[in-house]
Amino acid sequence: MKAASGELSLTVITIIAIGAVIGFFWLLWPRIQNSITGQWDDISNSQPTTTTYIVPFEHIQ
Repeated sequence: MKAASGELSLTVITIIAIGAVIGFFWLLWPRIQNSITGQWDDISNSQPTTTTYIVPFEHIQ
């Protein structure tokens, strides 16, 4: 009986821990998503409008 109650308490702790992780990301996901989108937009907007070609060194000589 003691082993069964130990397994039950471990299961409850695991469920609470998983719930805490899910809750943490659920609350912070809008901020994380806005940060990623802002950085992506900054990178996209800073790209040059001209095309840059990279020529291998063998073709320059």
